[in-house]
Amino acid sequence: MPLLEFAPLRLPLRRRLQTLAVLQWVFSFLLLGQLCTLLFVLALRGPLWPLALLYALWLLADRDTPRRGGRPCAWVRAWPVWRHFRDYFPISLIRTTPLDPGRNYIFGFHPHGILAAGAFGNFCTEATGFGGLFPGLRPHLLTLPCWFRLPFFREYAMAGGLVSSDPSSLEHLLAQPRGGLVAVIALGGPPEALEAQPGGLRLQLLRRRGFVRIALKHGTPLVPVFSFGENELFRQVPNPPGSRLRRLQLRLQKLLGVALPLFHARGIFQYNFGLLPFRRPIHTVVGAPLELPRLPDPSEAEVELWHRRYRERLRELFEEHKLGYGVPPERRLSFV
Repeated sequence: MPLLEFAPLRLPLRRRLQTLAVLQWVFSFLLLGQLCTLLFVLALRGPLWPLALLYALWLLADRDTPRRGGRPCAWVRAWPVWRHFRDYFPISLIRTTPLDPGRNYIFGFHPHGILAAGAFGNFCTEATGFGGLFPGLRPHLLTLPCWFRLPFFREYAMAGGLVSSDPSSLEHLLAQPRGGLVAVIALGGPPEALEAQPGGLRLQLLRRRGFVRIALKHGTPLVPVFSFGENELFRQVPNPPGSRLRRLQLRLQKLLGVALPLFHARGIFQYNFGLLPFRRPIHTVVGAPLELPRLPDPSEAEVELWHRRYRERLRELFEEHKLGYGVPPERRLSFV
């Protein structure tokens, strides 16, 4: 058996374009922010320093935008490259219930996966037809605030609809009286990326209740979203809870604010090792909204009640659709 299984030399152009689209996405996620920061520093030290200084002043003046709805750009979200990105896996978005464009919503996205490919493809681009499935609604994917401290990269991130995951950012979206805004939250956060193994169904949710408290404050419906296939895209170095590697990863996460899963999948020209995800289908199912009362100052008991109802609704969504998307009938979600 060969050590490396190489991709065929003769492949349709569409397959090459799909691989290229995913390659630039992985590069953007892992390295583009650091490269943009380096270019900014070099510009400050070189002949372009006046322009770099003006941009630094702009950063100071614009520092609150990621917490105030961002700056989404319909043109960027509609780039043709995202259709090739979608078709690589492929990714599909499934609506189970129409949603009222006159209201705001919280979409709870599960599972996080390694790089949240389903969340990006469905809610930061129009490749899977979000605008057609949910007319009048505009999605905003919440992500770590640290990404918006990186010069230039922050503008690119906001153009796709990314906003800060600060509580004030979520409050701002839900407080808009005209409605039509969707806050998409990968509720497991960075710790759940450490659980992302093929076949993994362990969700970091039990201690994550802040989204319920804020939803109750505004009377905002909670919409469970399950992305079947999200955990099949990469393999991770074994790191079971309690292992030395997991303890180290958790310490680094607390220190740096981001998870550092040791993952691998396939390469550009071979299928055995690399940082490109495997070609595995992703089916992202958007469930029915869980209606919440408006409680300006909810008690702990009320938060726990609606958190439990949300977990029940998420489990029902998973059970209803799992057989259709390749999950064995005996598999169950677990919450930690």
